[in-house]
Amino acid sequence: MFNIASEDVYQDGQVIIREGSTGDWVYVVLSGTVEISKTVEGKKFVIELLQTGEIFGELGFLGNVKRTATARAIGETTVGVIDRAFLDQEYNKLYSDFRAILAAVVDRFRKMTDRASEFSSPREIRILEALSVTYRDKRSFLDAYKGNLSSGGMFIRTENPRKQGEHFLLKLHLPDLPDSVKIKCEVVWARKKGEKKPDSPPGMEVRFIDMTKKNHQILKEYLKI
Repeated sequence: MFNIASEDVYQDGQVIIREGSTGDWVYVVLSGTVEISKTVEGKKFVIELLQTGEIFGELGFLGNVKRTATARAIGETTVGVIDRAFLDQEYNKLYSDFRAILAAVVDRFRKMTDRASEFSSPREIRILEALSVTYRDKRSFLDAYKGNLSSGGMFIRTENPRKQGEHFLLKLHLPDLPDSVKIKCEVVWARKKGEKKPDSPPGMEVRFIDMTKKNHQILKEYLKI
C-alpha cells in the first residue's frame, strides 16, 4: 500500500518522534502499537493509539510545521518510513492551489490543537494510562475471567481498583503467548477490600471498548477450554 524506504524497530516506551521537534518524515505502523500524546502544563495526555496500517507524522510533511505530538512505541513496534522521494513526487503533481489549501488546513488544525490545549483542564482530558496484568498459568486467567467475549469484559482482582468510568489501556500477559494482548477498557464498577461485600475479593469489573481484530481473535482462542 505504501512505498517503504526503511523499517525501524522500537522497544516498549521508546520515542519515535517528539512533540516540538522538527522533521517531516511520514511513518506507517507495520506491527505493534504507537501511542500519540501531547503535553499540557507538564502533564502527558494520550490522544490516540495507532495500530497496524495507520500513519503518523503527516502534518510535518504537509504543513512544514514542528511535530504537534509525541509518538511512542507500546510494546515492540515496527514502523516503516514512507519513501520521501515518492511522497514529494506525488505531492508535486497536485495543483499549486490545492497544495496551498492543504497547507492552510494543516496550519489551522495546529492552531486549533494549541488553543484547545491552552483552555483544556486536566479534568476535561481523559488520561489513558497502561495497566499490566500477568497470569502465571492459563487456569488462573480463566478463573479470573468473568462473562464472555460477547459481553466484552472481565473482572480484575486488585487491591487498588481504579475509579468507575475511568479509561485505561490493559496489557494482558498470558502464559504461552509471546506478546501481550492490548485492550482499551472502561471501569464499570470497582470494589475495595472489605467494601460492600466483605467476603468478595477487591477489584474492578472492566468493559472492553476497543481492541484490534488480531487481539480479539487471540483472546477468543485463548478462552477455549
